[in-house]
Amino acid sequence: MLNYLWAFMILISVIYASFTGSIHTIGDAMIDSGHDAISLSITMLGIVPLWTGLMEVANDCKITDALIRSLDGLLTFLFPNIPKHHKAREYIATNMVSNLLGLGQAATPPGILAMESLSELNHQSPVASDEMCTFLVINISSLQLIPVNIIAYRSQYGSINPSAIIGASIMATAVSTLTGILFCKLKCRKTGKVRP
Repeated sequence: MLNYLWAFMILISVIYASFTGSIHTIGDAMIDSGHDAISLSITMLGIVPLWTGLMEVANDCKITDALIRSLDGLLTFLFPNIPKHHKAREYIATNMVSNLLGLGQAATPPGILAMESLSELNHQSPVASDEMCTFLVINISSLQLIPVNIIAYRSQYGSINPSAIIGASIMATAVSTLTGILFCKLKCRKTGKVRP
């Protein structure tokens, strides 16, 4: 579906540029965006391994294990129907910690494993469980303390203070995450599937 949407937008822009006599701007934009993509890739090639490496150091030093253990009460509140020592809890916690540190790339593998585990708990039903929906909302809203990607983008495009976005990012992601949790809890109570 997304491919059709992109194709439609490109087609509309070409038609519009043809009628307005500015078709040359499309060629210029393609060249400029190619240059920007390569520059951004080089920037991210330095930033992403740095933070992924720090995540590995945190894993080796058992810092992430401590963070995961500290999330136990929160996980019980958010996912009351997941058994206490189920593997899904570990995957969800790892995903949340990775997102918290702004490491979206590192959050993806445990996120996939968490969803697979939740699907098993849901007996491979074609209908998503409350836990699956809640996890998806929390993963998408993604509370972040260090927005690594945004800092890298701002640095790439010449920001004087790339990390100035941190405060606003924490506030925005906190509001989106809390709103998502509230919505999920209200919907779960409405369906009556959440055990007290």
